[in-house]
Amino acid sequence: MMKDCEKQSHDQSSIGRRSLRSIFIFTILLFLFLCYYIVPSELSEYWSVTVGLFLPEKFTTKMVNDSLNTVPAVTSVEPWKPPEPYYVAYPHKYNLVLNEPEKCQKENPFVLLMVPVAPSNTAARDTVRSTWGSERLVGDKTVSILFLLGLPTSEEREMLQQNLLQESEKYHDLIQSDFWDSYYNLTIKTMVMLEWLPVYCPNASYAMKIDSDMFLNVKTLVSMLLSAPKQNYMTGLVARNAVVLRNPNSKWYLPKTVYEPPFYPPYALGLGYVFSLDLPEKLIKAAQLVKPVYIEDVFLGLCMTHLGIALTNPPDGSLFNVFPVAYNRCRYSKLIATTTRSLRDQVEFWKDLQRPGPYC
Repeated sequence: MMKDCEKQSHDQSSIGRRSLRSIFIFTILLFLFLCYYIVPSELSEYWSVTVGLFLPEKFTTKMVNDSLNTVPAVTSVEPWKPPEPYYVAYPHKYNLVLNEPEKCQKENPFVLLMVPVAPSNTAARDTVRSTWGSERLVGDKTVSILFLLGLPTSEEREMLQQNLLQESEKYHDLIQSDFWDSYYNLTIKTMVMLEWLPVYCPNASYAMKIDSDMFLNVKTLVSMLLSAPKQNYMTGLVARNAVVLRNPNSKWYLPKTVYEPPFYPPYALGLGYVFSLDLPEKLIKAAQLVKPVYIEDVFLGLCMTHLGIALTNPPDGSLFNVFPVAYNRCRYSKLIATTTRSLRDQVEFWKDLQRPGPYC
């Protein structure tokens, strides 16, 4: 009788554990589902990256490769056009409106900082110029900076263009091309950058694409690059197994008609990535064959996958940060890039990091 009771108790305990396990798994899945569809759009890309960490990379890479293998080369007379509003007008020949063709010849940079920014965002450009953009020499290595722009799209575009001409005369750090400057044309802006580099800056060792709202520690960047590979090198905050967002309310929504696989290939988040100067020409060639998407960092990841070149993880996972890092001198002296909450924070953090005294 006692044995029967013990057996019954053991069976009930096992059933209870299985029930708890089922409830736990269901709760996790429900949480993931809700976050995927309800999380605010400005965080959705980073959430999709986090979700992807739970999936085996071999699984996602195979699906991406299978998709790339089914994309025909752009060899027909009529260029491939995805459904509106996700059309990316590339490949296409764009012309430079403002240029600094002798910048690299005069400055001979070790690394060139390329900062995409809206034509109207003078405040961001001035903030960068007064902070990390002013650091031009680290040891014996020269750092140069250029801002990337398209054409103004606002009703005041004629006045804005005149202001840009004056700004270019004053600072000589603007590269402008003849495409409309908008979020959905960031892939075009990136490809214009890649086309510019081998023509006008072939002697630099590295370039970094970095957003204007980022804090950049130039010294730590140069320190990392002193021991970095010289070829087939791209690093930053590398997203692996990132989920393609199918929620039409998301800022980064992509329909299956544009990109069918459920996961992206590895790619470096566009907030700031670094690459060796042998890559631009290779990426330009790949971009003629890979179906373009308007999410520029994803498109470069697709091109890297097409080339069979792996992205490199940074030597320290805390060097690149997608969420703002709370400021202290010690922490900021060791990172390379982080988002900030305001231009004022960029200025104050940079000024404090420049004052004499130990960091830690």
